[in-house]
Amino acid sequence: MEANSQMPSFNRDQVPVDGLPPAERLKAIFAVLVAIGMATLDTAIVNTALPTIAADMGSSSAASIWVVNSYQLAVVGALLPLAALGEIVGYRRVYIAGLILFTITSLACGLAWSLPTLVIARVAQGFGAAAIMSVNAALIRFIYPAKILGRGVGLNALVVAISFTLGPTAASAILFVTNWHWLFLINIPPGLIAIYLGLNALPMTTRVKRPFDALAALLCAGFLSMMIFGMSQAAHHGEWPVIGALCVGSVVCGVLLIRREAGRPTPIFVVDLFLLPAFSLSALTSICSFMVQGLAFVSLPFLLHNVMGHSQVETGFLMTPWPAVVGVMAPIAGRLSDRYPAGILGGIGLILLSAGMASLALMPQNPDTLGIAWRMMLCGAGFGFFQSPNLRALLSSAPPERAGGASGIVATARNIGQSIGAVLVAFCLTLGGDEGAILALWLGSAVAILGSAVSFSRLIPMKATPTG
Repeated sequence: MEANSQMPSFNRDQVPVDGLPPAERLKAIFAVLVAIGMATLDTAIVNTALPTIAADMGSSSAASIWVVNSYQLAVVGALLPLAALGEIVGYRRVYIAGLILFTITSLACGLAWSLPTLVIARVAQGFGAAAIMSVNAALIRFIYPAKILGRGVGLNALVVAISFTLGPTAASAILFVTNWHWLFLINIPPGLIAIYLGLNALPMTTRVKRPFDALAALLCAGFLSMMIFGMSQAAHHGEWPVIGALCVGSVVCGVLLIRREAGRPTPIFVVDLFLLPAFSLSALTSICSFMVQGLAFVSLPFLLHNVMGHSQVETGFLMTPWPAVVGVMAPIAGRLSDRYPAGILGGIGLILLSAGMASLALMPQNPDTLGIAWRMMLCGAGFGFFQSPNLRALLSSAPPERAGGASGIVATARNIGQSIGAVLVAFCLTLGGDEGAILALWLGSAVAILGSAVSFSRLIPMKATPTG
């Protein structure tokens, strides 16, 4: 390289010291965002299309739920083991392997001829999505310099919000034009683009020299998947013997996992990271925020449809301002997080979210569209203002060699929080019928205040922890 060159040359076979050069950074982050958008959109699309899939295959609504459950359980169970694998073999390899698997299994889902074949394909697709989600945040840490990491996580949050917003609309449009098979086949072109970009743009990352503990990975998968499935069964009023068996199985796997990994410097369950106060507080704040989201997104359809009399289409439209405003606020908050502490930004965001949830609970019996919209926008602004700074805090509070574990916790905290929120809504509806939706909104407002207090507690001086 010439001595007067303004920019260091980029070799993707070398680990970047502090992010990639701008031109290479753009290609790398695009490869990451395409895959994340694809995985997020896939979840939202399939949820919306379940009745159509069930009718076409002649299966019951209860049986068709496994099209969603199989995918979710595969994702939850594989997140932390694949994050650990990424630390050993490199995040780039796990990410590209996940992309390839996700794309191939999208084809398999699109060609499925029966409910069992679709469910099997969805399990494999869930493993592909888990590989993408488990290390995407870790890759962003290597793509962006530390001083502007907030911009990268803000873009990540923006794409997730847009995909989540467009999911129901995209599903309706596809089903209007063609059949449900194209809900999956549509993933193939962007998947191929993301694979090509990933192979040519994603950097190599630091690796940890240790063997992969397959037994610990299985115990971790059993612990988390049975816990989440048990919560899901409770939320959907499943049989209590089944719920009890799942809880017992989860506890047994959790105890065996902790005993097996006791004293290990880099456990799959990232107990070492939870010993870092900044990391554990950020993870707890994340769980609180997604509990609020779960409480809101499960209870609001009951309130808007059953209590206020809006149609299902109108209900979806009325809820759209929340994720839409998240998409606007997340990049702004991401940039601010490069300058201001996540404890302050996250705390403010959750206070706004609490106020938004309270305003929804206080809605009159027949509010106009604008009255519902501004309340949804307030919730979205608060959630978006919190999300990017907290994600940045989670990543930067972990040592660079443990970026995979931190990345895995990002997605795990989201799933746990949303699942707890759904269970709490079920209990609220059991206590108060459709009016229990208002109780769930008040509960969400209280949880947001609790999360805000946890976020602000990160400002209290603590023992120094490693940073990225």
